[in-house]
Amino acid sequence: MNAEDTGAAPRILVVEDEVFVAMEVEHVLGTFGFDVRASVSSVTDALRVLEDFDDFDVALLDVNLRGETVFPVADALVERGIGFVFATGYGRDGVRADLRHHPVIAKPYWPAALRDALLTAMADRRGEGRYSASSHTAESLLPSGSRT
Repeated sequence: MNAEDTGAAPRILVVEDEVFVAMEVEHVLGTFGFDVRASVSSVTDALRVLEDFDDFDVALLDVNLRGETVFPVADALVERGIGFVFATGYGRDGVRADLRHHPVIAKPYWPAALRDALLTAMADRRGEGRYSASSHTAESLLPSGSRT
């Protein structure tokens, strides 16, 4: 059972190697009603977390982690049916070709763009199609006190 089935805050995995960016992302996501269940800075740590916990609703993946790409984590998320968003300064071209259909946000990004991209990934995973700012379905993925 996942968060959108219970009305609980969506549980998120953050994979970001820059500590201050990760801290800000965690804060912003908390204000939007997400539950940051884990925040890690490497592919190895992310894969370990995914082995130990399988209750994530969505993930935010920095594409470049100290020179290592996050694509093995993306592959593991695809296998588990967990939606995710790529964050990158390289644009969609910085994402492996077979993963480019997943949401991509350009760094630096606005908080609302981050929220919308994560909601897109959650809605896509549920088969509800693309999220739009007026989509009640995607907004309903957040706890009622967190909706904007």
